[in-house]
Amino acid sequence: MTAPVPYHRNLVDGEWVDGDRRPNHNPARPGEVVSEYAQAGADTARAAVEAARRAQPDWARRPVGHRMEILDRIGGTILARTEELAQLLAREEGKLLAEARGEVTRAGQTFRYYAHQLLQPHGEVYASTRPNVHAEVRRRPLGVVGVITPWNYPLAIPAWKVAPALAYGNTVVLKPAELVTASAGELARIVTDAGLPPGVFNLVMGSGRVVGEELLTSTGLDGISFTGGTSTGTHVAQRCITYGNKRFQLEMGGKNPLVVLDDADLATAVRCALDGSFFSTGQRCTASSRLIVQAGIHDRFVEALATAADALTVGDPLDPASDLGPVVSPDQLTQNLDYVRIGRDEGATVVSGGGHRPDDGQFMRPTLFVGARNDMRLAREEIFGPVSCVIRVDDLDEALHVANDTEYGLSAGIVTTSLAAAERFKRDARAGIVNVNLPTAGTELHLPFGGTGASNHGPREQGGYARDFYSVPVTCYTGW
Repeated sequence: MTAPVPYHRNLVDGEWVDGDRRPNHNPARPGEVVSEYAQAGADTARAAVEAARRAQPDWARRPVGHRMEILDRIGGTILARTEELAQLLAREEGKLLAEARGEVTRAGQTFRYYAHQLLQPHGEVYASTRPNVHAEVRRRPLGVVGVITPWNYPLAIPAWKVAPALAYGNTVVLKPAELVTASAGELARIVTDAGLPPGVFNLVMGSGRVVGEELLTSTGLDGISFTGGTSTGTHVAQRCITYGNKRFQLEMGGKNPLVVLDDADLATAVRCALDGSFFSTGQRCTASSRLIVQAGIHDRFVEALATAADALTVGDPLDPASDLGPVVSPDQLTQNLDYVRIGRDEGATVVSGGGHRPDDGQFMRPTLFVGARNDMRLAREEIFGPVSCVIRVDDLDEALHVANDTEYGLSAGIVTTSLAAAERFKRDARAGIVNVNLPTAGTELHLPFGGTGASNHGPREQGGYARDFYSVPVTCYTGW
């Protein structure tokens, strides 16, 4: 007997709310329905904001120990369900099962991290310039926060937004991407079962055009934390300013460079490029989409990387033999293949991959271009797929110039055995994250995450730096 398809409802004020029923498909087997979800409308989103606003004052007054206990319980439940949630995530988003396990673990650890952050100091005492005056800075919650998350990390990114928001006394309305509503639905169940009061956490699933717009134009929200594309981020910023002058935090796109110098260890360079460019099917905002390679090592590097890319197995994410899973959706696959055509039309040459498996729908071979220039669309626009290009340069000066010649500035990397070159790159690369002899894709939950330029706006995410967005400093003077 076939098991029933799971159905996830919206969560508003502690109640599960129905909507138009929509299916979610497995990108590895597009005919398979992974789950169904209730598509919310503007009224549901509006009710969620109102519930969050009613619940916020009481939640902010809850003792720190109470909030800490709940966050720790959420993290522990996620970790206890790692295998189950990883299987769901892999089937829903297409991430390899091993990568999915890592993401689930990261989500659970994030909630536990912010539980214990509550015991850290959250204020400062200053000497006043006036006699008989005590000066201090305290922190208050921002208030009610709308959280809008993408499909590529359906548990980790909601976790690193929701956990600090709750820890610092805010209430939340989460709108996940429609492609990954099952992961969001399971997170909502875990959060609710942990004992959060009604209205503190709310889930609304639906289109950006309807549900997203309702959140952006709501004057009942105090802030929006958004991760997604740069053009959408610009729209978020405009709406937040126009409607209530809400605080906004934007984590957007990247066109991340990996520089390979002549003195680099070739095996290290290939490992970093292979991981950064193609793993997670290239669907990471920190992916290495520009490989900037010095002339002396260029040919050897290209040959070795192309050979390594050709050897990767593209297949079902639940198959241990797979190195890459499917592209997340038919639309994303079409966009990826369009960029392959654009790269060829611009004069770059494909030396590995370049196509997909039409019999399987959404699988795409990792694709490597050579002969690229930094003024090509291939090298300037975020593709968000397993596509990377090699740009030849003569020296470190040119490499830095090319690396920084982009509107983005999220992550950058260099492979070199020269301490001087590494230090110069860390100093001069215009990026929020800099890696030496490591892939450009990789973060740690206790360190700040974010970029410069078109990649980021507002305070950094993760670690103690998240406090800067989710709380407000209040300067207090006391005289006697």
